[in-house]
Amino acid sequence: MQADFPANPIEKPGYLLEFHDEFSGASLDESKWIPCHLPQWCSTREAAANFRFEQGHLELRIDADQKPWCPEYDGDVRCSSLQTGVFSGPLGSTQGQHRFNRAAVVREAQSNRVTYTPTYGYFELRAKGVPVPGNHVALWMIGYEDAPERSSEICICEVFGKNATPASSKIAFGVHPFGDPSIVDDFREVELPIDIADFHIYAAEWTPTHIDFYVDNQKVGTVPQSPSYPMQFMLGIYERPRETVPGPTGSSRYPKRFVVDYFRAYRPLGGYR
Repeated sequence: MQADFPANPIEKPGYLLEFHDEFSGASLDESKWIPCHLPQWCSTREAAANFRFEQGHLELRIDADQKPWCPEYDGDVRCSSLQTGVFSGPLGSTQGQHRFNRAAVVREAQSNRVTYTPTYGYFELRAKGVPVPGNHVALWMIGYEDAPERSSEICICEVFGKNATPASSKIAFGVHPFGDPSIVDDFREVELPIDIADFHIYAAEWTPTHIDFYVDNQKVGTVPQSPSYPMQFMLGIYERPRETVPGPTGSSRYPKRFVVDYFRAYRPLGGYR
């Protein structure tokens, strides 16, 4: 029988805790998190995260009546996502973070803001996934993109419900270049004997030369390349309604809940050499 993987101690030998949220309060700490998803491409209202706190955990949710976050550029996709930075150009421009659609222009100019954008470190999430087709959850990083080439992605974990059963689940991780010519696309997937409906720990150590990826404290892969500029975090649940499956799979049952126990970020005491 599968079970929750236990939480790690908050102190990590050889590392300094630089940023963290244990989500143990009753409200979101907005000095740490911006509670919307890429709002420059739609609006802060449309991109707002749907969340609550239950039993000492953050729940990022998708409800049955939730609207698509950006229908003009992302169709019927719905999401609830937090981020640690926002950057955009003026209204009507094409300048902004993670321009995922070539037609996208800034629909609502943003006040540029940073809460946490490290360059290198060890990052750890303890969370429950959503084992339902049409849904996926992810912890990922994107360049702050104050310059167009500072735009790659590090995906610490991406977990699709369609690839999960109580006996095993596929976990995706890796890097995407987007507008960074120094990065080559390297995205991978491993199948592990875990049930993503339980708590598991997903982590990555980003160094100047490579990135190591971990699940439940075990290394699952290494990407031998590395962005070299500040990157922000994106933490969210995403749903593509056209991929949902009616019936006993649970696709038609709401709310969908991405339950997060904690997020922690460390840097080594001696730095990276």
